[in-house]
Amino acid sequence: MAVLQIPGLSIILQPIMRSNIPAYLRHTFVVAVICCFSCPPTHAQEKGTAAHAQEKDFTPAAENTNLLTSLLDQYQQRYKDHLTQLPSTNRKDYEQIYNERWADIKQKFDKKEIYTAADAQEYLDKLVSIIVKANPEIQHYPFQCYFSRSYIPNAAYIGEGIILFDMGLFYRLTDESQAVFVICHEISHYFLHHQENAIEKYVKTINSPEVQAQLRKIKGAEYHQREQLQNLVKGLAFDSRRHSRDHESQADSMAVELMRHTAFALTGATSTLAMLDTVDKDDFDVEGYLQRAFNSSDYPFRKKWLAREEGLLGGHAHLRRDNQDGLADSLKTHPDCLIRIKLITPMVGGGAGRAFVVDSVKFRQLQERCRYEVIEYAYVADGYTQSFWLALELMKERPADAYAVTQAGRVLNGLYKAQKGHTLGKVVELPSPDYPENYNSMLQFVADLHLEDIASISYYFLKAHIPEFSQYELFRKVFEESAKNKMEQD
Repeated sequence: MAVLQIPGLSIILQPIMRSNIPAYLRHTFVVAVICCFSCPPTHAQEKGTAAHAQEKDFTPAAENTNLLTSLLDQYQQRYKDHLTQLPSTNRKDYEQIYNERWADIKQKFDKKEIYTAADAQEYLDKLVSIIVKANPEIQHYPFQCYFSRSYIPNAAYIGEGIILFDMGLFYRLTDESQAVFVICHEISHYFLHHQENAIEKYVKTINSPEVQAQLRKIKGAEYHQREQLQNLVKGLAFDSRRHSRDHESQADSMAVELMRHTAFALTGATSTLAMLDTVDKDDFDVEGYLQRAFNSSDYPFRKKWLAREEGLLGGHAHLRRDNQDGLADSLKTHPDCLIRIKLITPMVGGGAGRAFVVDSVKFRQLQERCRYEVIEYAYVADGYTQSFWLALELMKERPADAYAVTQAGRVLNGLYKAQKGHTLGKVVELPSPDYPENYNSMLQFVADLHLEDIASISYYFLKAHIPEFSQYELFRKVFEESAKNKMEQD
């Protein structure tokens, strides 16, 4: 009787027990299903379980909401103090930009993007402490580095002394020397006031006599006012999230000098940039993987789920590549990396120093955790297609990973609920020229699915993994939900 209490099992059995199938066949089916849930794992399954015990046991770190609130209050006061120091000339323009910057900062706290796990923060603080103690010139500058739960392979100084180190970058690194270069690079942006200087340059430019004359000329034009204004704004647009290429090179150089006074290997600088140069490479054959992962004898994969309809609202958005080496590089998360490597290579020299100084074991543990936290956060932040992509990548790399498999089914269940509730547009992205081709293929797959398709794909996909993961609580919960969804469509 205990077996029948497993979530999802009764949902599968009820339709069978109520059917007109002969009693002896119903009995045979019930025994088979119970065995799927309750029989001991095979030797191969035990081996897979041991190899991925950490993944099966993965639980997202609890959010310390009190800490987030306290930090937000602290930074809000710093922001208000900053506003009082803005120049009086063109003050409204300055205030508008600083208000927008603060809104972006506040959103990261409100959406709980800041990672509050105490052990992770303690480790990050140790890395920062080594840098600061070795460099007296930055010791009196009030900045703090936090992990961000973003899957994007990036780090950024976002204002008010806050540096964010995206987990999507951290888990891709090789060693601590690379992590330290990333931190030193962002400290350099902060120390050199790159963002604030860019704001000042922008405000002075848009208020310059030359630009104001152009605006008056456009206003007086009889035709094409909007087009002329758009062209002017395009050349002047300010984005606080991006630094100029000169700023990036300056930050690289200062980062190497900050590292030079520590025991970390300076080669962490060039190896990090080399990795970032290829981090956007799109080599995941997602169409082939989707066809393999979501094909079952009970519900075979259908090629129409990958169909690309032409027209205004259908088909993939392609980025033309014919002349576009320069354009492709500019669309990278981190452009100009090869040029930047060439500029700092003489400073790096032969590469003395150590790859690890703080704790190599903790580094690896945090990398592993980050790999899962970014998948989870994308999902809870309503980025279902992002979470789905990350789960598929992990599942391809680790087919026996309980969390990856479960999360793929969990996202499908979420897509079912959203489509049923007419809120799908809030949790999925549409194909775009700004996305890699394979990611667009996955987005097309999601867009082509009908409600009954989502329910059946999720159910049969998860059902195939019952023998492996029936003891995993989250898997049982997600499978139960998929079974309910399928029953609604039958």
